[in-house]
Amino acid sequence: MTQASDPVASNSYDLVVIGAGPGGYVAAIRAAQLGMKVACVDKGWWGGTCLNVGCIPSKAMLDSSNRYYEAKTKLAGHGINIGNLSLDLPKLLARKDQVVKGMTGGITYLFKKNKVDPYTGTGRIAAKDTVEVKAADGKTTTLKTKKILIATGSIPTELPGLPFDGKFVVTSTEALDFKEVPKKLIVVGGGYIGVEMGSVWARLGSEVVVLEFTPGILPLMDQELAGRLQVLLEKQGLKFKFGAGAQKAEIKGDKVHVTYKVGDKIETEIADKCLVCTGRKPIVAGLGLDAVGVELDQRGFVKVDAHYKTNVDGIYAIGDVIGGLMLAHKAEEEGVAAAELMVGKAGHVNYKTVPGVVYTHPELAQVGLTEAEAKKAGMEVNVGKFPMTANGRAKSIDDADGWVKIVADAKTDRIVGVQILAGHASDMIAECVVAMELAASSEDLARSFHAHPTLSEAVKEAAMAVDKRAIHV
Repeated sequence: MTQASDPVASNSYDLVVIGAGPGGYVAAIRAAQLGMKVACVDKGWWGGTCLNVGCIPSKAMLDSSNRYYEAKTKLAGHGINIGNLSLDLPKLLARKDQVVKGMTGGITYLFKKNKVDPYTGTGRIAAKDTVEVKAADGKTTTLKTKKILIATGSIPTELPGLPFDGKFVVTSTEALDFKEVPKKLIVVGGGYIGVEMGSVWARLGSEVVVLEFTPGILPLMDQELAGRLQVLLEKQGLKFKFGAGAQKAEIKGDKVHVTYKVGDKIETEIADKCLVCTGRKPIVAGLGLDAVGVELDQRGFVKVDAHYKTNVDGIYAIGDVIGGLMLAHKAEEEGVAAAELMVGKAGHVNYKTVPGVVYTHPELAQVGLTEAEAKKAGMEVNVGKFPMTANGRAKSIDDADGWVKIVADAKTDRIVGVQILAGHASDMIAECVVAMELAASSEDLARSFHAHPTLSEAVKEAAMAVDKRAIHV
């Protein structure tokens, strides 16, 4: 890979992308496909947080931990008897690292294939047509460019009183690499990162206590299905304390003491590790935005218009750094759209059909409006529900916890939202995203063929249930 200090045939570009996460590297590739000469600058985390310490490694660990948990709790029921089951944590972590290594290498290949020049180093906007790249050895390369795309992503938010030390009070990054299973793990924050990482370590044998400030887990998801997921996670060993505001963490010996407030009562939990995952903030420090006059909003996110342009001509921004849903696939779509808009094409992102997935087991996935959100918006809706316990494929693979829920406009029957709690909800939600993108009605989905036996038949049945004509319940 070309390093920041290496000579390049010409340091003049049509586009320089700062950040090689899902938004940045995808934007760079799409821009190159459209005929632009492109450079992509990153400190060396090709694939960004998602690929290195986020989506990919966490899903590898979620899969491994679930296999271990099922071996302990389910395989005997299938007539599969395992003798002395044991956990080899170093091997589990090594597999996770190997998955990451293979994926990051794939980005190097894609850059080469699409003629994107990668520069390893810290990027800074020196002028609206100039990016300086400082390598680890201190050497600086200057890139001249017609356009700049900021795709620097985000980092975990630190809570007052709970500063990260990387050992006792940690982010999700360190929680992906514990060298031994914590006897007890406190998770501050019951959002998707908190319940995912909490479930990983609970399955592997840790006592996990989740402190969440709101009345339930996953406050941005459908609360009916989130409540059902909470019950299933409790059966897996997770403990939840709601209305709990973490106030401080103190290290005493080899333990962390976390003080939190519930109502007027002050309580303390003592554990081996405390994982804090209460949100993320944009990475803008050191980019030189002040010098060139790029405006930020009150929360520190880069302000852009509908075409991802900042207030400075020729400078664009996408992904976590502009706010909204902090999801890899949202950043990817913005990256594609921004690149297309730069060359006069009709790039577009439909923010009403961005799916969200919580990769616990079962998974919780949704797209569009929840029933509560639709009613709050003044819509009259019809709702169809179907239990996974009535799905033949789910029963046959011993994975029948969950429901499918479809929300449709009562006047037009157009689907406005879908929520799925199921073992493979992340796969099942895809057809619902397409249906909403094409403005389908619940009738359209209900009359579409779904192969038998498949989990997706539950989607069809839920669509039929909107009109109270589900067959198998």
